[in-house]
Amino acid sequence: MRADLEIIREWIRPNTRVIDLGCGEGELLRHLINEKNVRGYGIENDHTNITACIEKGVNVIEKDIDQGLASLRDNSFDTVVMTQALQVMHRPDLIVDEMLRIGKECIVTFPNFGHWRARGYLALRGQMPVSKFLSYSWYDTPNIHFCTFKDFESLCVQKNIHILNRTVVDNEHQHRWWTNLWPNMLGEIAIYRITR
Repeated sequence: MRADLEIIREWIRPNTRVIDLGCGEGELLRHLINEKNVRGYGIENDHTNITACIEKGVNVIEKDIDQGLASLRDNSFDTVVMTQALQVMHRPDLIVDEMLRIGKECIVTFPNFGHWRARGYLALRGQMPVSKFLSYSWYDTPNIHFCTFKDFESLCVQKNIHILNRTVVDNEHQHRWWTNLWPNMLGEIAIYRITR
């Protein structure tokens, strides 16, 4: 399992209800179901990923998250997870509201577009950054909302959202001592656990 998913797994209590938005192939859910006895569901819109979830025994709903989560009841989950998808949502602020409506706690991860490599690339080359981690060109990227850790934390303040945990990792999803020194400049991926 990816290192960031290991961090997320630690934040989820056993015997709870979890929904993973944009669950991919269901890797995190499968581990949570098997190791923590959670009642887990995924939401995914890619048919290949949906098939992989079914093959792993993960309950998955075919849905476009951008269309909203109105079909899900308030507080129907203990934890709502969204990994590496917030930046591809049309209205990330509304998705965060919906996540906190259907779940008591939410875990969100996203790339930090304020990382020094992205800043340097733009400053020195005058072009949008392309790297191993952000491997798309400006015209074909699924990332439509570029944000930094500070941007996300400002959104939390505006919406009266409480940050329970924040972990900053590098592009290999590893926690390094230096990322805590200056997270918005040195951290590449943010992992937040939030609640109302």
